Amino acid sequence: MSGLALGRLTEERKTWRKDHPFGFNAKPATNKDGSMNLFLWNCSIPGKEGTAWQGGLYPVTIHFSEDYPSKSPLCSFPGKFFHPNVFENGQICLSILGNDWKPSISVKQILLGIQDLLDTPNPNSPAQTYAYELFVKQKDKYRTKVEEQAKRFPVLDEL
Repeated sequence: MSGLALGRLTEERKTWRKDHPFGFNAKPATNKDGSMNLFLWNCSIPGKEGTAWQGGLYPVTIHFSEDYPSKSPLCSFPGKFFHPNVFENGQICLSILGNDWKPSISVKQILLGIQDLLDTPNPNSPAQTYAYELFVKQKDKYRTKVEEQAKRFPVLDEL
């Protein structure tokens, strides 16, 4: 299956380089020998303007298996990322990465879905108790925590 996965990931990279959303980054990791690792991508997702997430550029890692695209990739933020649908280890709980996975879903769609999830958590699928409880019961405190987190992942202006 790895031949199929490598072919698809090579196409995903070409497509991303030609057309990706403004402010987003996604590229395969570099191995110690300098070669490209298409099975591990380092990405960043900007917080949407007008939300508590704005001003942040959030790192996301995508791990593709040799069963990709039949099997969804694992996507994660850094550990202890504050969000109701992110596990303590950073793994993202999102329907398109689970039960709603389809082999036709692209890297672009995955990253846009994660961006949407930031500001519209799914209270029916909590992965983190503290963030979930604040989101459901104390919206102001939740927003403050999100804004604090945005400051830990600032968008750096390019010179």
